[in-house]
Amino acid sequence: MIEVRELTKRYGDVVAVDGLTFTVRPGHVTGFCGPNGAGKSTTMRAILGLDLPTSGEALVHGHVFRASPAPLREVGALLDAGAVHGGRTAFAHLHSLARSNGIGRSRVAEVLETVGLSEVAHKRVGGYSLGMKQRLGVAAAMLGDPGVLLFDEPVNGLDPEGIQWIRRFLRRLAGDGRTVLVSSHLMSEMALTADRVLVVGRGRLLADTSMDELAERYRRDVFVRSGDDAALAAALRSDGAEVTAEHDGGLAVSGMDERRIATLAASRGVVVYELTPRSASLEDAYFDLTQDSVQYRGVAGRSAR
Repeated sequence: MIEVRELTKRYGDVVAVDGLTFTVRPGHVTGFCGPNGAGKSTTMRAILGLDLPTSGEALVHGHVFRASPAPLREVGALLDAGAVHGGRTAFAHLHSLARSNGIGRSRVAEVLETVGLSEVAHKRVGGYSLGMKQRLGVAAAMLGDPGVLLFDEPVNGLDPEGIQWIRRFLRRLAGDGRTVLVSSHLMSEMALTADRVLVVGRGRLLADTSMDELAERYRRDVFVRSGDDAALAAALRSDGAEVTAEHDGGLAVSGMDERRIATLAASRGVVVYELTPRSASLEDAYFDLTQDSVQYRGVAGRSAR
């Protein structure tokens, strides 16, 4: 388990993380979302002991991670896919890491196969694409078969097949009972990967919720299609709901959930063919949460001729 308690990190006058508190539990993929400059990478570095907090603490399994005697066996992390010596082969890079933690050569070969790099294991990393380096970073994180994993923007540089692979891989890790924290500034990506989401802005926690709860928070209405929309609309309005007829048929109902709508329709003898809760997109929810936390804003102007 990862516990962050009142974590604050300042760089001179700049507050990168401001009193952040959250817990990441095993068995879930937890998304760590926020605009660029929100403090995501700084927080992950603090969890790993790469940056010392100005105040507060970040714990892994109840202790400070930098004191771990076998770090790769406890926590795996991918923070910067480019932080590899370009003159080394992938196998040599991983083998040097493995030896530092008492991990054998067979495990190096195993993780290279897991991430799909076996065929290029003895090629120099300097010739790798960004996507290949991301896969190598995932392999390094998995060397010690750790129970806690942190990935910072792991889909960067991956092609569509690679993106699908990393999604399935992260969910499999969580399904094995591991603690998985994945940062991204793309809520659309987290919607396809994460079970829970932490949203931060300017170093502060804006939301700590499940993806389902976030969608429910931003529920817009319920779309209903029935055998008698007019009769159902009248019944719904008399029971306090707001009802709008859709131009292509059906009703948009707000102020009442789908169970109550179905029960009311049944009591009036109206057959219901469709009953669909509709929410704002998770991306819209993200923009609403972070609209006051965006560090840099562009202005749409005229295109140059």
